[in-house]
Amino acid sequence: MTGSITRRGKRSWRLKFDLPPDTNGQRSTRYVTVRGTRADAERELTRLLAARDGGTLVDPSQTTVAEYLRTWLAQDQDLSGKTRERYRELAEQQIIPHLGSVALQRLRPSAVQNWHTTLLGSGGRRGRPLSARTVGHAHRLLRRALQRAVQREELARNVAGAVSPPKVEAHEVEILDAGQVASVIKKLQGHDLRPIVAMALATGMRRGELLGLQLGDLDLDAGLLRVERSLEETKSGLRFKPPKSKAGRRTISLPSSTVVMLRDHRRRLLETRLLLGLGKPNDETLLFGNLDGTPRRPSSLTAAWRWACKSLDLPKVSFHALRHTHASALIAAKLDVVQISKRLGHANPTITLNVYSHLFAATDAAAAAAIEALMGGTMDEQ
Repeated sequence: MTGSITRRGKRSWRLKFDLPPDTNGQRSTRYVTVRGTRADAERELTRLLAARDGGTLVDPSQTTVAEYLRTWLAQDQDLSGKTRERYRELAEQQIIPHLGSVALQRLRPSAVQNWHTTLLGSGGRRGRPLSARTVGHAHRLLRRALQRAVQREELARNVAGAVSPPKVEAHEVEILDAGQVASVIKKLQGHDLRPIVAMALATGMRRGELLGLQLGDLDLDAGLLRVERSLEETKSGLRFKPPKSKAGRRTISLPSSTVVMLRDHRRRLLETRLLLGLGKPNDETLLFGNLDGTPRRPSSLTAAWRWACKSLDLPKVSFHALRHTHASALIAAKLDVVQISKRLGHANPTITLNVYSHLFAATDAAAAAAIEALMGGTMDEQ
C-alpha cells in the first residue's frame, strides 16, 4: 500500500494513504497536511508509511500534548537551533508538567485558562509565581505548536488561540542618553571592546549580527555594510545562520566617524594577523572575531561588556541596550517608522512600534505641542 501527494497551495500538500484493516476487516484512509516543499511532503509521507508498516503509527486521537510537542520540536525545520533550545525548555518546564498528559484532541480553552492561573500562582521553581511575560512566552509556544496541528488537520481548531495570554505591563527599554554615549566611548578608548560597541551604537545591529560580520560585508568607500548572517550560540556549539527575518538581510549606511573607526580597526586587524603568522585577512575574515580568526562566542562578548561596565564605571545596561539607544536616536530625529524598522531589521514596522511605543509617544506629544504653538493664535482669533 502506497500513498499519494496532492498540492493544496503554494507551500501546502495533502498526504493520503490507507491504513491496515481493523479487526472487522474495515479499511480507513488517513489524510495529513504538510507545509513546505514537495521534498518535505515526500519525506513526511515516507516516515508515515514506515510507521504504519512497522506498527508504530499513532492514532491522532490518542496523541497527548507532551507527545505532540516533543515530536513537533524535533521535526520542525523552521526553528533555529537557539529557538529550538528555548522552546524545549519552555515545553518541558512550563507546558508538559501541567498539560502534557492531556490528549491533544481533548484539550479545551478552559484547560488553557486554568494552566495560566497555575503558572502565575506557582509555576516557577520551588512553587514560586511566574511573571506574566514568561507565561505569555509559554502560551505563544503552545499556540504555535497547535496551529501546526490544525494545518496538518490533526486538530479542528487551535484552542490556545481562543484564550488571551496574561497582560504584560508595558516597560521602557534600556537606553543611554547622549552624555552617557559620549562617556562610554571615551572610557573605552584603547579597550578591545571599543570598535564593536561603537558599531552597535552607530548601526543598531544585534549582537549575533555584529559577530557575524566579515570584511567582505564592508564597503567603506561608499560608507555601507551588508548584514548577511548572524552568529548563533547553542549547547551544541556555534553556527552562522541567516538573519532573524527576511528584513534582517539589509544594507546599512554608516556615519563618517564610524567609517574612520572601521578603517583603523581593519588596519590593526591586518597587523595583528601578520604578527601572529595568520596571513593577510580576506573577505571572509571576521571583523570582530577572536585573535586566531575563530568566531567569538556571543556569551563571551556579553560577559566582557558586563566586566567593562563594572571595571570602567560604565552605565549598568545590557549590551542589547546599545541597539535600543541607536533606535531611540532615530526616533528622536523624527525618522519615519518604516525607515527605522528597515534599519533595525525588524520583520515589519509594527514590531518597532511595539518595542519603542513609549519613545514614539513622547515624540508625538512634542509634535502636538509644536502644532499647538503654530495654530494656537489662529484659533484664538476665530
